[in-house]
Amino acid sequence: METEFVRWTEDGTEHSAVWRSTSGAAPPKKIRVADDSMTADEAYRLACEGTALLWRGDFHNARQLGTAVAARTDRKARKTSTDPATAFHLHRQTQSRRAGILGMLLVPFDADQTVPLRRAPDVRQAVLAAYGPTDQPTVTTLRDLLGAIGAHEWQKKGVEIPALGARIHPGYGVFSPIRGEYVDLVADTPLPSLATAFDIGTGTGVLAAVLAHRGVEKVIATELDANALACARANLDRLDYAGRVQVVETDLFPDGRAPLVVCNPPWIPARPTSPIEYAIYDPDSRMLRGFLAGLAEHLEPGGEGWLILSDIAEHLGLRTREELLTLIDDAGLTVLGRRDVAPRHGKAADRSDALHAARKREVTSLWRLGAQD
Repeated sequence: METEFVRWTEDGTEHSAVWRSTSGAAPPKKIRVADDSMTADEAYRLACEGTALLWRGDFHNARQLGTAVAARTDRKARKTSTDPATAFHLHRQTQSRRAGILGMLLVPFDADQTVPLRRAPDVRQAVLAAYGPTDQPTVTTLRDLLGAIGAHEWQKKGVEIPALGARIHPGYGVFSPIRGEYVDLVADTPLPSLATAFDIGTGTGVLAAVLAHRGVEKVIATELDANALACARANLDRLDYAGRVQVVETDLFPDGRAPLVVCNPPWIPARPTSPIEYAIYDPDSRMLRGFLAGLAEHLEPGGEGWLILSDIAEHLGLRTREELLTLIDDAGLTVLGRRDVAPRHGKAADRSDALHAARKREVTSLWRLGAQD
């Protein structure tokens, strides 16, 4: 990837630094140096006009300013619709606009990746995990930096997985398994075999670990994302399952067949706007379609494919149940059974959430699929 630079004038002198963005956003063209004298109203106005603010004041004041700008962004009148699909797309537009405005508050880094601001924390390990090594001065958004700090804390603390009796530690950019209902489905559904299983798109490796914990002798877990590959391997090493779980870099299926093939694809057929959203949003249901289309040829005779999928896309008007069943049938598959569970996450009961109407009806299912005779 070609290195991009951000350029600005400060005290009459031209400056530049390496631009870093986890979302792939282009460097801002207009930059103004700002400090603790900047008001939230002025910062919001400048951000809306497309002027980025390179912060030179107190770090904690920058965080407070970002919170104040976010509050002003959220107070803007939201367009609404009674049509679920339209409401979802309006919600995504609102999220995109919010991210764009908050992305106008910039933070500098020295060549050693320390933040040269008063009361700034030591973020070098979090930045290294998010962006990789560098020996040059850099600039990123405060929003990206706070995301990197939060992700690093998750990675250190980990997520307790009752089905494992242990913690899974999500790496930067790898979706955290905080929605335990889909893990519980895999932990509780009767296994067709203890010989071999494939875990397609393993992410943190949590489902591969659950299968190994249940006694599956050999698990092959696949991934394409470099962060997820490293994360899954680290988790499986930590849990002492590396001897039974092989993590393979490939798109969807490994070579061969298995009596059990498990996949938890992204649930919403829409375009992601950041790397971590690829665990949630799947343009045109690419991964879902690919898994279903290739499943039959990777199942041993009498084997089962477990598709773990929320039906929230149906409640958002983005996919119908009939379309899903058609994809299953067209792939030469038949439904052997289905287990359902209601979500337990906080947003399901949050009436202020823009997608509450869909979330309160959401069901997560484990579809047991077999090859047609």
